[in-house]
Amino acid sequence: MPNIWGRGTRPALIASGILMGSILWVGSVRAEPPIRSPEDAACRMEARAKVFSAPNPSGLGIEDVGRQIYFACMKRISPASVQTARRSGRRHRHRHRRH
Repeated sequence: MPNIWGRGTRPALIASGILMGSILWVGSVRAEPPIRSPEDAACRMEARAKVFSAPNPSGLGIEDVGRQIYFACMKRISPASVQTARRSGRRHRHRHRRH
């Protein structure tokens, strides 16, 4: 029975495997850094949700628009998270007993 694929299919399969592997490797190089805080995760989700609907009058790329949305979110959220961590009210000194 004759080979349907013709001669030389093995080199073609190897070449296509190398091509697919390199495409996957390049995609993993562009991966995002690990999430560091809940605020970071929330701002990443907000940037992903708004990147296509945000106004872009200067004609920036999608990644640049997403980066602007992310950093604006982090700037907006960071002071709020710092204020909630602070203690409210006065601190009282502990009085030491004299013996």
